[in-house]
Amino acid sequence: MAAAQMKTYIKKVTLSIKPSHEVAWGTNVTLHCQAVLSKPEVVDFTIYKSEDVVCTQTMSSSNDLLCPLTNLKVDNSGLYSCEVKFEDEEETSSNHELTVTAPAPVLHINPMEATEGDEITLTCVAPEQASQFYLYRDSENIKSMKTNSTQAVWKRRVTTSGTHTFHCSYRIHTGQNIYISLNSNTVSVSVKELAITPVLEITGPQKIYEGDQLSLTCSINTSLPSTSDAYLYLMQGTEHLSEAFTKVNHSLMVLDKGPADFMCKLVVKRVEKRTSKNISVAELFSAPTLTLSPAEVFQEDDVTLTCRSDSYASERLNDSQLMYSLDPPQDFLYSKSNGVFYGKAPKSEINVSCVAKDKNVTKSSEISTLRPKVPVSIPEISVVGPAILGQPVKILCRSHTGSLPINYTLVKGYTPVRATTVRLASEEAVFTVESTSDLGSYKCEAKNSLKNPQLSERLIDAVTVPLSNLTMTVIPDLAEITEGGRLYLICSVEGTPPVTFKWYRSDDENPVYAVTSYSHNTHYQIPVLSRKHSGRYRCEAANPANNIVYSDFVDIHVRMALWKKALIGGVCALGSVSALVVVLKLYFKSRRGKETYNPPASQASRVKKQNRTFLHCFLLLFFSHLLSCYTVDNEESSVDYTEMVNAQPADPSRAAPAGLNPGRK
Repeated sequence: MAAAQMKTYIKKVTLSIKPSHEVAWGTNVTLHCQAVLSKPEVVDFTIYKSEDVVCTQTMSSSNDLLCPLTNLKVDNSGLYSCEVKFEDEEETSSNHELTVTAPAPVLHINPMEATEGDEITLTCVAPEQASQFYLYRDSENIKSMKTNSTQAVWKRRVTTSGTHTFHCSYRIHTGQNIYISLNSNTVSVSVKELAITPVLEITGPQKIYEGDQLSLTCSINTSLPSTSDAYLYLMQGTEHLSEAFTKVNHSLMVLDKGPADFMCKLVVKRVEKRTSKNISVAELFSAPTLTLSPAEVFQEDDVTLTCRSDSYASERLNDSQLMYSLDPPQDFLYSKSNGVFYGKAPKSEINVSCVAKDKNVTKSSEISTLRPKVPVSIPEISVVGPAILGQPVKILCRSHTGSLPINYTLVKGYTPVRATTVRLASEEAVFTVESTSDLGSYKCEAKNSLKNPQLSERLIDAVTVPLSNLTMTVIPDLAEITEGGRLYLICSVEGTPPVTFKWYRSDDENPVYAVTSYSHNTHYQIPVLSRKHSGRYRCEAANPANNIVYSDFVDIHVRMALWKKALIGGVCALGSVSALVVVLKLYFKSRRGKETYNPPASQASRVKKQNRTFLHCFLLLFFSHLLSCYTVDNEESSVDYTEMVNAQPADPSRAAPAGLNPGRK
């Protein structure tokens, strides 16, 4: 227990860098590692740079490990740590970063005095191998050079006069790290101005107008050696006019009013010298305007296009000297006079401008669009939906062609009734009249210009009469409907066709038959009847007036066929006769026995009673058989009577109440 308590352990490990964590290139530093244990022991000290071992030593923990680094370079920069090991224990200090700054390079320039266009040499020298050099002029980076050398050399031509300052720097790349040096010394270079100037001369009228001719000369104010690389450029604004070595002569016509900027540029040894002049150009005549008359024109109407310049320099020209034309030329227009064009408006729109032209100057107007309107066509008049007797009617007036807006007027006879204006293609001219009487007297009038309006034909009088008086007739007569026969259910109605007829049985909500007819009556046929066709039937009718009418139910009973009745009657009669014969035979046999045999009184009484009982049973059987035959026949007669009573004629004016399902009782 005591031994466990006395076990040595590492308390703390620290690392320090002296004299500083950031030092200059070529400096000496010492890495100082200290370990604190629970009691002094011999331990292993190791100092790392990242994962590389820098120093290692085995010594007492009471001593510190001192690791000297001399003449540091940039690649000595990095993260350092100290590790202490004792037996199976180890402890590592925190990381400490050592930064070795790259020293400043030295900049040399030759020469330090120059004239515009001269070439100078700039050399940047670093104390160790660099990855990239940078050159600065007046604090602006102007050049860079990648290299694995200790110096970079640039040759530059100075092109602007004055004093310019230069300095340089470099970078060193080590793995993923980049180290930037301090800036070099600053060197000043004095540049004298090149004693040469371009000369620009402009010759022309005292007051310059559009269309005037100008002569321009671009030259140098002094003579240059024949070996000089001087070159002249003549420009108007940004447009290049001409160029030459020693002198430029150029002639041009000014075509635009306002200021005109000209420049003579001299380039020698990459040095530019410029001379500029500005002249004012007066307007010879204004840009023409194109006028359309009338402002609103329809296809095939007369139209006039007039082209005119509002102002011109009267001291230079008169109005007759300006010639006007259309661009592009229009075949449908004829020139009435200079600048006036006349003709019929086309059926499609056109884009046109006009041109005013002097002998040297041409100007165009803005593009105008001639968009002839379309005259309104003869309107059509129709009813929206069915015109139902006794209900309001909507009347639609519509012209298939015509420019909007279009004014529509509903006319009854010769009297306007209502009017409306359609301004959008999505709108319609719909009029509502309260009565269907005199529908045929309505017309529609359409107008979209000052011309006479267009008038439609009269409205076709097509009034839909609602259905009424629906009846259903049964053929054959109800009393004659028997198995194997045919049945016709004929529905007749009053109103406007087409009519949709439907027949229903009371026990089925779906129609047994449906048909649409342009006649006022039609029928449903059952070609071969059977007892299953018995039931209650009725008829339903509907037309475009959207009213539905119903007939009353009729009870249909399919009776037994006549041959079946005859067969049953014969069987009954034969059975009755047979039963009667058996009874009579038994009766007479019993009587003969009494005459030949005289039993005792008690036995005779019992025999007599038995015979009487036997006779009663046979009589009961006989009459029951007769009653059964009678009942079968009586049932058929009873049904016939019921059908005759129930087959009342349907109420012609009766319609089913709203909401009643025609397929149910």
